[in-house]
Amino acid sequence: MMKLAFPIFLTVAAGASIVIQQVLNTNLRTALSSAVWSGFTSYFVGLICMVVLAVVLRDPVPQIVTAARIPWWAWSGGLFGAIFIGLAIVLIPTLGAATFIALLVTGQMLASVTFDHFGWLGLAQRSIDLPRLIGVAMLIGGVVLIRR
Repeated sequence: MMKLAFPIFLTVAAGASIVIQQVLNTNLRTALSSAVWSGFTSYFVGLICMVVLAVVLRDPVPQIVTAARIPWWAWSGGLFGAIFIGLAIVLIPTLGAATFIALLVTGQMLASVTFDHFGWLGLAQRSIDLPRLIGVAMLIGGVVLIRR
C-alpha cells in the first residue's frame, strides 16, 4: 500500500484540480461574458504550461515520421477536452460543482467499464463483473444523494 500512497495522493490532487479549474473557468466566463473565450483562455494557459514543462524536462519534439504513424483517432483528445471544458463552464452554474463532478465521475465510470469490457481504443480487455457493476450502481446512488 505504501508503494501506491504517492500515486493515490497525486490522483486525488488531480481530481481536486479539476474542480478548481472548472470553478475558475466558470468565474472567468462571468468576467468575460463568454464561455468560448473562457475555454480558450484555459487551453491557452495550459498550452503555455506544457511548453514550459517540455523545455524544462528537455523533452524532444516527436519526429514527423512517428507522428504520421499514429491513428487518426489518437489526435482527438483535445476535442473531447474542449467538450468537457465547454460543458463544465456552462453547466456548473446550473448544476453546482458537486453535482457536476458527481455526474462527471459517473459518466467516466460508465464509459471506463465499457471501454475496459470491450478493449476499445487499445485498452486491455477486462470483463465487467459483479463488483464493478456494484461500484457503478453505488456511484449513481451517490449522484442521487448529492443532487437531492
